[in-house]
Amino acid sequence: MAELTIDLTYGTALFDAACEAGKKEQILEEANQVLAIFEQEPDLSAFINYPAISAQEKKAVINNIFEGRICDELLNFIYILIDKRRTMHFEKMIKVYKKLADKENGVSYGTVYSVEPLSVEHIAELEQEASKLFASNVKLANELDPKLMGGVKLLIDGRMIDMSIRKKFSDLKNSIRFDQGGTK
Repeated sequence: MAELTIDLTYGTALFDAACEAGKKEQILEEANQVLAIFEQEPDLSAFINYPAISAQEKKAVINNIFEGRICDELLNFIYILIDKRRTMHFEKMIKVYKKLADKENGVSYGTVYSVEPLSVEHIAELEQEASKLFASNVKLANELDPKLMGGVKLLIDGRMIDMSIRKKFSDLKNSIRFDQGGTK
């Protein structure tokens, strides 16, 4: 739970600073590049996260690598993370930052579940319809669920829209029971 608070606190602080500086998109792009470098260079990531190495040494290495390549706001943010020994949370902080940026830009992410992979065109149609329904710009990822039998389910912002054949059968079954005067 404490990690979630750390990620949220620092991610939000970075987002607020980026908005204040007018560099919201720039900082997100540069943070993603930093994350990519940490992923490509696991020794660098291990060095930055190793507790026995002094903050001064870590800052010197980060400065040599990133000064002039990323904006001062992001570089100073990384320095703060080094000082506070929070560098291992950097990736999750950037995820919080991205969610805040998406929310501000009216973007929602969701999942469309289907029995077979959906075409790009079909996903685009579902995104368009969901965007109208949710009054935001919905982006969907396709995941397979063989239990559906057919049709799709959408999960967007914690809300489920079930357009599966299984759901239609269930609704039909309940309708027949109700029509016959039965109870559920």
